[in-house]
Amino acid sequence: MLDCKPIDTLSEQNHKLGLYPDQATTDKERYQRLVGKLIYLAHTRPDIAYVVSVVNQFMHSPSEDQMGAVTRILRYLKGTPGKVLMFSKYGRTDVEGYTDADWA
Repeated sequence: MLDCKPIDTLSEQNHKLGLYPDQATTDKERYQRLVGKLIYLAHTRPDIAYVVSVVNQFMHSPSEDQMGAVTRILRYLKGTPGKVLMFSKYGRTDVEGYTDADWA
């Protein structure tokens, strides 16, 4: 994947992954290793968290369609090397969030 062409988006628009009876299967162990590494990476890359959770649902029987989604995530990561959250061991650990909701 080092020589792959980078892309700007994580998934195709309106692309639905699912289990269909006529799907070609792929290497289950390779798929599980890749998705496991992506799950670990999603802690510092929240932009990929949703699509990683989607491909994680097919760990028991991955198909070529799901493997294509995983390779698309890898191509996205190649195109966006600077987008990462850095956690410092000695820095501030406070998390601040803001919202515009008024429930009063």
